[in-house]
Amino acid sequence: MPIEDRDNAYLVTHALAKDTLSRLRDVETEQVSFRKGLVKLGRICGYEIIDGRMETEYVEIETPLEPTMGERVRGLDDVVIINVLRAATPFVEGLLKAFPRARQGVISASRDEEAGRDEDGSFPITVDYVKLPEIHEEDTVIVADPMLATGSTMCTVLEHVIENSPDPENLIVLSAVSAPEGLLRVDEECPEADLLTVSIDDYLDDDGFIVPGLGDAGDRAFRTT
Repeated sequence: MPIEDRDNAYLVTHALAKDTLSRLRDVETEQVSFRKGLVKLGRICGYEIIDGRMETEYVEIETPLEPTMGERVRGLDDVVIINVLRAATPFVEGLLKAFPRARQGVISASRDEEAGRDEDGSFPITVDYVKLPEIHEEDTVIVADPMLATGSTMCTVLEHVIENSPDPENLIVLSAVSAPEGLLRVDEECPEADLLTVSIDDYLDDDGFIVPGLGDAGDRAFRTT
């Protein structure tokens, strides 16, 4: 199956997704290849969401020879993609190849690493900018961030997404790699969201980084180290 149920999360198991993630993990993968890899992974995940979560409908088609029945995906015009700046930007670029007509939102949110983790393991989160489209009941909303570590940032982002919005048909949190702690936190604080990831990694280190992870996705994608 392309998407497997793993307790409180769903796992993308497509062979190309796993291959691309392995290349992203490699410390020898330089900036351009890393960004292209995130784009590719976003596109693959988008196609898997279409295949696993969206319905098709039968339509009559006139071919050059005769009428026939075909299938088309329902709801492709009812997709909202939320870009969690900044690491998600190339990831979202890939999603847009699968959902070219998606409405887009942007949330700039980051954890205060200097402040350190709270007793419950979370980080203080700073939100600098929020611009979201109107969300409707028939929408599929995809909140994209390549890294789901402690879940602190994602829970804060979801508060903004859910606030004053009707419950969408699908609310999907999409990540490339996730830590078990982050999945558990988001599942507890936002049970209406489906958590979809390419890999559930081993653990968080003392600094709140995913192990084995793939390093700082933002720094690697934008060459800020």
